[in-house]
Amino acid sequence: MIRFLQTPGPTKKIVLGTLLVLICAAMVITLVPGGIAGNALGFGTGFGQDVLARVGGKEISVVEAQRTARNLGRQQFPQGVPQMVLPFLMQNATEVLINQHALLAEAQRMGIKVSDAELQDELRHGFLAPQLFPNGNFVGQQEYEDFVSRNDLTIPQFEQIIKDGILQQRLRDMVTGAADVPASDLEQQFRRQNTKVKFQYAVLSSDELKKQIHPGEAELKAYYDRNKQVYTNSIPEKRKVRYVLIDSGKLSAETKATPEQLQTYYKQHQDEYRVPEQVNVRHILIKTPTPGPDGKVDDKAVQAAKQKAEDILKQLHGGANFADLAKKYSQDPGSAKNGGSLGFIGRGRTVPEFEQAAFSLPKGGTSGLIKSSYGFHIIHVDDKQDAHLKSLAEVKDQIEPAIVQEQVARQAQALADKVANQARTLGIEKAAAQNGLQVVTTDFVSRNDSLPGIGSSPELMEAIFSAHDKGPPDMTNIKQGYAIFEVTQIKPPATPTFEQARSRVESEFRNERASTLLAQKTQQLSDRAHAQHDLKKAAKEVGATLKTSDLVTPQSQVPDLGAMTGQASIAFTMKPGDISQPINSGSNGIVLMITERQEPSAAEFAKAKDQTRDQLLQQKRNELFALFASNVREQMEKQGKIRINQPLLKQLTTPRSQEGS
Repeated sequence: MIRFLQTPGPTKKIVLGTLLVLICAAMVITLVPGGIAGNALGFGTGFGQDVLARVGGKEISVVEAQRTARNLGRQQFPQGVPQMVLPFLMQNATEVLINQHALLAEAQRMGIKVSDAELQDELRHGFLAPQLFPNGNFVGQQEYEDFVSRNDLTIPQFEQIIKDGILQQRLRDMVTGAADVPASDLEQQFRRQNTKVKFQYAVLSSDELKKQIHPGEAELKAYYDRNKQVYTNSIPEKRKVRYVLIDSGKLSAETKATPEQLQTYYKQHQDEYRVPEQVNVRHILIKTPTPGPDGKVDDKAVQAAKQKAEDILKQLHGGANFADLAKKYSQDPGSAKNGGSLGFIGRGRTVPEFEQAAFSLPKGGTSGLIKSSYGFHIIHVDDKQDAHLKSLAEVKDQIEPAIVQEQVARQAQALADKVANQARTLGIEKAAAQNGLQVVTTDFVSRNDSLPGIGSSPELMEAIFSAHDKGPPDMTNIKQGYAIFEVTQIKPPATPTFEQARSRVESEFRNERASTLLAQKTQQLSDRAHAQHDLKKAAKEVGATLKTSDLVTPQSQVPDLGAMTGQASIAFTMKPGDISQPINSGSNGIVLMITERQEPSAAEFAKAKDQTRDQLLQQKRNELFALFASNVREQMEKQGKIRINQPLLKQLTTPRSQEGS
């Protein structure tokens, strides 16, 4: 549980996928090579139909995989996850979860554990602290629960994810703790990263070469015939469709909650509106040391902390201001700057010793020293609030939208079912007319087109392009509500004639020819520059543009050349006067000649030595943990501890267009 809940405030709506991926899975998705493997024995029997895999005795459910897939999708597609990528996200999500569970099983086998106190510290001071404890103040229990439930999790599930993340990080620390970087590697890496070069470079542009290419009709026709398989069925399937829209938004505008409905809903959900007993407290914390590797605590340090806390208590008894002393002495960074204020807290939200003292004190009362696992506390109660039930008037604004939403959902579903049934017997036109709705008839549309009155709707398009030609009307749920539709005509994929594809053929012909010419002319440029040892003269002879770079590092970008990585990184291995071989930078061909080279000094290396060591050490740790994770996965598979429901996995990860093929 979250300990020391603090002043309620607004929480930022963030995607919990960040949490799932950063804490539990992100490193595994890239560290463990290979695809999703199964057990040679198959999945076997005795597993529920919604169980996707079993890892070390722990089951991975379809719901869990779908939740992880959604979170991965939200990260990659903030504007909305395309329907076509969902099967691939499920594949990745399953891989993430299997690897995660394998590592957690190994951590548990090794006896690694995470305490509640460590969970509390992570929630309060970890990477989610800005969302759960903005400015050191807890967002409040309701906001906390909303934050978790928005992402399809319960509080126990969420807190278990946090614990799993701590456990996995501890495993990583144990595995990679012995990693080291030789001094020779440090200097080599630093020089590689900080050497600077300046160069002349001659540029040949494929765009300029395209302007010189003027193919005749015979050449284009021959190109089309030679590559006809590329154009086969390149005109996509299109369909004509008629549909009726059931718009939930219009129904919502016409729906109101009655006083009777408000009263009934309020009575049925009274437990949600009960406010528990709470106290508004401040505290001053003087921390005590945690146990060392041997499990022992430094008694002298504990006594020193106690003495410091007793001195502060004496100042309070002498009339000092509690908030001022909290700001000056408290070692709780979240509350110290607020005068020690934790705001209102309820029972079950703090460590027992703290809770007992806080709820026992009268309003305005100050405790003596209270010892907890964190250290010594001095507690002051600013206010107390008895448990009570919020009135209907207080919660009416949050009840009414819920009632309206429920009614609209039922009305939309009932109307959609009614119209769909009538459309199947009377026809879609009569069904629409009987219910005061309009039928929209489209021209031929492709899968990616927008529809009148609906706009872009991958769900509806998926249903339309899965339906049979002139089949009975069907219904599907869409963003706006429901659509009842029928396909009236199908134009199958087609292969364009040369005349239809001519524009595309000419563009691809010119691209191909320009690419070939670019490679030939860049090689010619390089050969002449080497033969004459004169890049400027060679550039003029072949019509290349000569440019000069600034002093650049491996992290730099150079106009027309781009990033100084890939083929361009050869520049950092060359000496002044050296001329490169051809460099392909996408649409340009480059040949460069080094004019200046600057290597970092010993003083610069000495200054950056620690930072370089940290970079290399992190890289080495990543490599070590990748190898460890791969070995854990491999061993568990050999031992039959990883078993996958391959038929169910295939069903969930096969794109709909491939099903049954």
